[in-house]
Amino acid sequence: MTTSETSPPAPDAARSAPGPTPTAGGTGWERELLEKLALAALQEQRAARRWRNVWRAVWLLMAAVIAWLLYRDVVPPKPASTPHTALVEVRGEIGSESEANAAAIVAALREAFEDPGAQAVVLLIDSPGGSPVQAGIVNDEIWRLKEQHDKPVYAVVEETCASAAYYIAVAADRIYVDKASLVGSIGVLMDGFGFTGLMDKLGVERRLLTAGANKGFLDPFSPQTERHRAHAQQMLDDIHRQFIEVVRKGRGERLKETDDTFSGLVWTGQRAVEMGLADELGNLDYVAREVVQAEDIVDYTQRESVAERLARRFGAGAAESMWRAARGAWPAWR
Repeated sequence: MTTSETSPPAPDAARSAPGPTPTAGGTGWERELLEKLALAALQEQRAARRWRNVWRAVWLLMAAVIAWLLYRDVVPPKPASTPHTALVEVRGEIGSESEANAAAIVAALREAFEDPGAQAVVLLIDSPGGSPVQAGIVNDEIWRLKEQHDKPVYAVVEETCASAAYYIAVAADRIYVDKASLVGSIGVLMDGFGFTGLMDKLGVERRLLTAGANKGFLDPFSPQTERHRAHAQQMLDDIHRQFIEVVRKGRGERLKETDDTFSGLVWTGQRAVEMGLADELGNLDYVAREVVQAEDIVDYTQRESVAERLARRFGAGAAESMWRAARGAWPAWR
C-alpha cells in the first residue's frame, strides 16, 4: 500500500499570496479620512485655545494698565514735608462742567493751605473767564482760608486773566503778570440768537405752551419783548455790580479807577500794573524764588482722572454739548 504525503506550502509563497483588496465599499479609506478630519479638528481646537489665552492675557494687561492709571490719578502724591511753594492751577473756561470748576479748585486750595510745609499758595491762572457762580465760590473760599490759616496767596497770570478768572485773582494778596498778558474784562454778557424772522420766511410756526406769563423768557424762537429785555438787563447789572464790589474789595487803594475800568475792556499786563489791576511783572519761578523764597514748587491741582476723560470723550460728549447749548444764554463773565 502506497501512502501519499502533502507538504506544507513554502513560507515565501505564503507571504506573497495576495490578501483581500479593499473595494469602493470597504472601510479603509473611510477610516483614513476620519483620522484626518479628527486631527484637523484637534489642531483647530488647539489653535482656538491658544488665541483665547492670548486675548485673555491682552485684556488682563489692559485692565492692569487702566487700574494703574486710575490709581495714579486718584491717589495724589504725598505733599512735601520741607518748605515749598504750593501751586494751584486755574486753566481754561471756568464752569461746573469744566476742569476748572469750583469743587476741584477749592479742594486743591484747602489741601495746600492745610499743608504746614506750604509757605504760600500761588494761583497760576490762564483763563478767559466763565461762570460767575463758580468764580464767586472760589473767591469766597480764598478769603476764608487766608483768614483761617494766615498764609499769603499770590496770583500769577500767564496768557489771560479775564472776567471770572480775574474775579478769582482779586482775592490774592498780590497779582503778578507778564507785560503781554491780557487782564481785565470786568463785565457781564448774556448771548443768544433770535430766529423769528427766519421762521417767518420759512413758514415755520412756533408753538410754545407755558404756565406763567414769563416762562418763555429768553426763548430764541419767540420775539423778545421790552419787558423781558429790561429784566435781562437788570440781572446783568446786578451781577456786574457784584463783580465791581469784589474787585474794589480785593484791590483796595491800589486800584486807579477810570471810566473804562469796569467797562469790560482788557489791557496788557504792563498797562494793568499802571492801572492797579495788577501789582508787578513776574512769573511763577520769580514768585517762588524771590517772593515766597521757597524754590521747590508742589502742585496741588485737582485734575480729571483717566476714567473721567474717557467718559467725557466717548460717553458724555453729545450730552454735554446739548447741555451747554441749553444753558448757553445764561450770564457769563468772558
